[in-house]
Amino acid sequence: MRKLLPALLFSGLLLAAPTAQAQTALKPGTPSILFWSAEQQEAWYPAIEKVYKVSTVRRGGPVRPLPKADREIDPTFSYAGKTYSVSEYMRDYRVAGLLVLKDGKIVLERYGLGRRPRDRWTSFSVAKSVTSTLVGAAIQDGYIKSLEDPVTDYIPELRGSGYDGVNVRQLLMMSSGVKWNEDYTDPNSDIAQAGAAILEPGVNPIVSYMRKLPRANPPGTRFTYNTGETDLVGVLVSKATGKSLARYASEKLWKPLGMERDAIWMLDLAGHERGGCCMSITLRDYGRIGQFMLEGGVGRGGKRILPEWWTAQATSPQIKEDAPPPGYGYFWWMLPDGYAARGIFGQSIVTIPEEKLVIVVNSAWPQATGRELSAAQAAMVAAVRQAAKDL
Repeated sequence: MRKLLPALLFSGLLLAAPTAQAQTALKPGTPSILFWSAEQQEAWYPAIEKVYKVSTVRRGGPVRPLPKADREIDPTFSYAGKTYSVSEYMRDYRVAGLLVLKDGKIVLERYGLGRRPRDRWTSFSVAKSVTSTLVGAAIQDGYIKSLEDPVTDYIPELRGSGYDGVNVRQLLMMSSGVKWNEDYTDPNSDIAQAGAAILEPGVNPIVSYMRKLPRANPPGTRFTYNTGETDLVGVLVSKATGKSLARYASEKLWKPLGMERDAIWMLDLAGHERGGCCMSITLRDYGRIGQFMLEGGVGRGGKRILPEWWTAQATSPQIKEDAPPPGYGYFWWMLPDGYAARGIFGQSIVTIPEEKLVIVVNSAWPQATGRELSAAQAAMVAAVRQAAKDL
């Protein structure tokens, strides 16, 4: 595990960047979120609503307690010839929050970069895993009949495009077969262009862009990381439920999971929440998401939010061709013995079911991705796991 995890973390984070132009800044001249300075990260990651247009995911009802365990862990670990304490790792790698839950209890909770427990922090692509979870809720509620349903049943504007014959499950696996270029260094790539302008009045800009793309492979055969399609899944959920993503997330997650604070969700140019990016959530509420998945999709009072089969299927390898080993689930990255939600600049929810362990990391890395950054985080995660086993 310790040898595999650095490469797995890097391969996932490398592919986790958002479409930077697909949201609306409140002030002209706002720099791209991909290139904020350290000072801008510290000021704006916890207050994204001051920078971009957003919607609010409302909480409600009693807060689910996350009690402190009788003992707290405080591991040290070696990486690149240096021994780190948790505090030293957080300082050197610009970590704003680290939370570890074992058996639903807090065994480690630390904050940095001036962040406080009630402060939210932006998720980047961790939001993709929330969007996937809302698909499961929509199936449980009967809004989506089956993962085998054609995508065009829910987004009819895609009829006659490369998405003919693609089903919901294949979108969640990132295996639609539609041609896509996710090169962040190329200003003409799909990731740079998708959703960046209103192309057709009355049609969501991501839908307008995606329906012009050609087919490259048969659906369901090859993994191609595609941020545009995660935004497309968000549109699909909204069309299926007749509700905004923020409202549906409030009804199915924030209220029944007992979240402690409203979440913030960034909007695209059409005023729709971005299914592929940029929710802002408190550290403990990130932990509640991981715990919810660990507990099989059951909310407050034992009420089932997701189908009984959903969490096991969504968090197990669904496609391996071209996906980083050991495969990819439904907007969840696979680990040899667990799964993770991941976002650039050092965001993650790592869940290890057999150890009943959830590890949340919120960071403000100096760059979006990097082997050294990911390897250091992997070494910290491995030390946390071992310390939690030794309790």
